Amino acid sequence: MTPVTSFAGKTVALFGLGGSGLATALALKEGGARVIACDDNPAKMAEAGAKDIETADLRNIDWSEVSSFILSPGVPLTHPEPHWSAKLAREADVEIIGDIELFCRERAKTAPNAPFIAITGTNGKSTTTALIAHILRQAGHDVQMGGNIGTAILSLELPADNRIHVIECSSFQIDLAPSLAPTIGVHLNLSPDHIDRHGTMELYAAIKERLVAKAGLAVIGVDDPMSRAIADACEAKGVNVARVSVEPLNVKGVFADGETLVSVTGADAVPLANLSGIGSLRGAHNAQNAAAAIAIALALNVPADEIRSGLHTFPGLPHRMEEVGHIGEALFINDSKATNADSTEKALKSFDDIFWILGGKAKEGGIEPLKPYFPKIRKAYLIGAASDEFAKTLGTQVPHVHCGTLDKAVAQAASDAQSLGAHAVVLLSPACASYDQFPNYEVRGNHFRDLVRALPGIEARGA
Repeated sequence: MTPVTSFAGKTVALFGLGGSGLATALALKEGGARVIACDDNPAKMAEAGAKDIETADLRNIDWSEVSSFILSPGVPLTHPEPHWSAKLAREADVEIIGDIELFCRERAKTAPNAPFIAITGTNGKSTTTALIAHILRQAGHDVQMGGNIGTAILSLELPADNRIHVIECSSFQIDLAPSLAPTIGVHLNLSPDHIDRHGTMELYAAIKERLVAKAGLAVIGVDDPMSRAIADACEAKGVNVARVSVEPLNVKGVFADGETLVSVTGADAVPLANLSGIGSLRGAHNAQNAAAAIAIALALNVPADEIRSGLHTFPGLPHRMEEVGHIGEALFINDSKATNADSTEKALKSFDDIFWILGGKAKEGGIEPLKPYFPKIRKAYLIGAASDEFAKTLGTQVPHVHCGTLDKAVAQAASDAQSLGAHAVVLLSPACASYDQFPNYEVRGNHFRDLVRALPGIEARGA
């Protein structure tokens, strides 16, 4: 745990007692603050109370005593409208911040030179975070990984000069972290997502830019126009920028030439690694992720041979183009983390002869952007609330069937893929949120994995 001592003796209100919220309340209490916590879920309130955290309805407290208000990143700050608790804080002129901000303030107070790597992007941030942490650990560093991936940031060990924090940050977390200034900030890409929470694409991009705007080194993917603009804006303000791309670069950074990753410094372009045969890093999107990881490793003086070793031993992430197993030549891929069309596009680009399982709670735009990849799809299996909408988009271009549930989709896709008699890929890449049938994408992906591993003749991977 990282006790938040910078709020010692102060009264702090908190809303949202999920995993990170509860960890935040405990860290504040451990650091000497008085915490008044609240949640719309009575069970969460009871859980906090059982850990000796003071709870109350924030509508009934004296806000004049509150120095800061901690809001869970899952709770609306601005759009579609501010949560009632955020409105109360604003009316009382109390600052609204989140757990990333608390970490930043504690680091600034206790260990301002502690290495802190923060990663964001619409897609790929979890893979890149995990890959960076893996390479650095393999190279012998003390690494703490968390944030939007896995462990809440305040549940990690204290920042220290010999310890590297590798933290994934969502746009919601960045929006609640005004003093965010990492040693290395990473911004990978931008595409429409969470617009319902940020209002416009321009506001979404502006929030993402904050993560790199005050970084010691800004590693920025430049394969989309808005991210290129962020890189140019940061450089114009004097930020040290390293660009990453899947296209050749003639400025400082790392780019992918096919599966070869090339480092550019000055006039020199040096091939550093090759992704050929690394199943956990297949596809152009993972080449961008690997390029970002290499740029960071080089900045931290990790030797090239140790970078290559880290890439080759990276196990990949659960639910992100995860190889579950195969039956003969039919490969089963769990890409449940693909909750929007842009993320699913990465998977469709990476395979051919696809038996595609998709659907759930649709995002804005549905699967219209994926039409260029329809020729790669042998058949589609529709599940969840988006089935009718997606069927219209697939039209006559892609043979498809309404399965309703994942159980039926896996059974039918497995049968069809095996009957092809050649290499085939059964791909769960829903292009949708999971909330119509599953609590989250992890539960959806775990269910897919269990269904696949129960198939007759399956040779499971990582079982």
